[in-house]
Amino acid sequence: MKNITISIDDDLYRQARMKAAEQSTSVSALFRDFLIRLTVDESAETEFQRLAREELELRAELRARRLGLKPEHNLSRDELHDRHALR
Repeated sequence: MKNITISIDDDLYRQARMKAAEQSTSVSALFRDFLIRLTVDESAETEFQRLAREELELRAELRARRLGLKPEHNLSRDELHDRHALR
């Protein structure tokens, strides 16, 4: 575990000590928890963010290949329900 030294003004330190006492912990533990939340939030990709990124990548790939859903690619109602075409 690394030790770090930070400089803060006296009033901020006093407030942090009071907050730590209210939570039955130390200023060091509060700061450690803050750093953990800070680094986890920035480095962890949520499931929603991952899916959104994948969707954007897929759309970009389809555009690059000039693929996509176009009205002229749709089947007519008769073609859609033509069971003989499946045989």
